[in-house]
Amino acid sequence: MKIFSLLLTALLGLAQAGSSGTLRIYVIDVEGGGATLVIAPSGQSMLIDSGSPGPAAERDSKRIADAMQAAGLTKINYLFTTHYDGDHVGGAPAANAVAHFDRFFDHGEMDPKWETNASGGARWEAYLAIAKGKRTITNAGDTIPLAGLRVDVVASHGSVIGKSINGGGAKNAFCNPADVKPPNTTENSQSTGVLVSYRGFTFLDAGDLTWDKETDLACPVNKLGRVSLLLATHHGFYNDQSGAPALLWAIQPQVVIANNGPRKGMAANAYERIQKINGLEGLWQSHLALATDAAHNTSDDMIANPEASADCKGHWIRVDVGSDHSFTVTNGRNNFSKTSHVR
Repeated sequence: MKIFSLLLTALLGLAQAGSSGTLRIYVIDVEGGGATLVIAPSGQSMLIDSGSPGPAAERDSKRIADAMQAAGLTKINYLFTTHYDGDHVGGAPAANAVAHFDRFFDHGEMDPKWETNASGGARWEAYLAIAKGKRTITNAGDTIPLAGLRVDVVASHGSVIGKSINGGGAKNAFCNPADVKPPNTTENSQSTGVLVSYRGFTFLDAGDLTWDKETDLACPVNKLGRVSLLLATHHGFYNDQSGAPALLWAIQPQVVIANNGPRKGMAANAYERIQKINGLEGLWQSHLALATDAAHNTSDDMIANPEASADCKGHWIRVDVGSDHSFTVTNGRNNFSKTSHVR
């Protein structure tokens, strides 16, 4: 009877999540880390990254659980890990305890030459302990089988797609030799990125993909076409390691969300670069960027968490994508929302 009850609860949760016929995305606040929940119209779900390890893991797993509850989920089907930095994979064991993942997707074995943090090996072993026997290694050009959506892997383990997708392939006028940076030698350069597509709407989440790899996606041709929604790479171009103008300005996202922390990402130059996107309809931030001024933050209504870390409430930003070629972004702090129509 207990097993039947648990099965019924899971099925009801799946039905509730998929009953609206919409794609729903939660950008969960893990204070400068990564955790994005994607719920397909079918009810299947995928968490992209799982927050930080150590004391932060309890905080982050609770916020993941809160987003699940808001979405009517009792589990998450997949964990997709963009790369093995602590703020993206360190929370995986704690997240698994609340989400009970069925499958794990990642870029393959961790190569110590890319790992700059001495605790990387421990994180890797902790991840393997929960993912063993359930892992799928992804390569650029693969697709992730999330029912009701198309999920293209556009970069993985230092490589990017060879063929253009999503109407891309046009010569990119923003490819400027002066903007080229040398190859990045950190784990960030190995990030796996996905383009999620649903009825004309597209969402790009490339983890912490570095400037040089973004340029590979953009030059000499833009391989990704136009994008509806962008999760700003590396938490809002942290330390200018990401955010290559050649990609950012070519894909022309209508809306950008930065999963920044109070003092991580969204520096003044990142804000200014985003504002130069042709046709930009909105910039949303997980946090007020405390290291810069009001002129280089988005409007208060579009900032989910205006406090410093000690007082942070962990509000999410949600995106609802309907079948009518529109999508609505909502601030979990104040319920302020804006609707865009897919171009």
